[in-house]
Amino acid sequence: MRKLLFLAAIFSASFALNAQVEIPESSPFTKIEQKVGLTDVTLEYSRPGMKNREIFGNLVPYDRVWRTGANFNSKITFSEDVLIGGKDVKAGTYAIFTKPNSSKWDVYFYADTQNWGAPAQWDDSKVVATVKAETYKLPMNIETFTMGFDDLTSSSAVLGIMWENIYVAVPFSVYTDKTVTKSIEKALNGPSANDYYAAATYYLEEGKDPKQANEWMKKALSMMKDPKFYQLRKQALLYAAVGDKKNAIKTAKLSLEKSKEAGNLDYVKMNEDSLKEWGAL
Repeated sequence: MRKLLFLAAIFSASFALNAQVEIPESSPFTKIEQKVGLTDVTLEYSRPGMKNREIFGNLVPYDRVWRTGANFNSKITFSEDVLIGGKDVKAGTYAIFTKPNSSKWDVYFYADTQNWGAPAQWDDSKVVATVKAETYKLPMNIETFTMGFDDLTSSSAVLGIMWENIYVAVPFSVYTDKTVTKSIEKALNGPSANDYYAAATYYLEEGKDPKQANEWMKKALSMMKDPKFYQLRKQALLYAAVGDKKNAIKTAKLSLEKSKEAGNLDYVKMNEDSLKEWGAL
């Protein structure tokens, strides 16, 4: 009997040690990965809820450094150097801290990312960039604290922060043009048709030197045995950009013909619209 009681006690203790009750986090963790130009940007943070509380000026006091979320400090990682608040910020991972106010927020990018909340001892030497960001009132409440990337272009984005009825925009830039230009210069030392085509396409879409872009595109297509309809479409646009309407129309008609053969109705319409604009239909 005594032996049975002893075994039962061991079993109960073992069960108590191994049993785990799993419940949802009150401030769930999230991770966002975003490509901005050629730069990979990763955002990691936890998301508290309003839960019928007054947030800014109360739960989150004004004029005090805030962790900008919940739990471990919020972090942002850049795969390449970026420009924030007029300062060059090296590739790497930074904590995001803020100092909210009723009209403007100070947003800090902080080199020490190993803090549970705001640092116990703030160190100005670890602030790599600061942005004074205006606040905007939203027409509704955002229940869950939210950060993400807005207004994406090939060379910039906005880190958007939302909670309660407040939106804060923190712009940053990436060095896409510098990187692409170096890549073009390197590739054109011994370029392939694809190199010429990529360089011409970038210049076309970024509104850079159409004459140079047109020369690259002509070189690219001259090296191709059978240019595709979408490649011919870009060449037609570049001819138009340099004022060569005759060749623009000729190339657009060829692109239109190949678009129809490929069954691509989007390119059929784009070519027809251009030909109408250029007085050829």
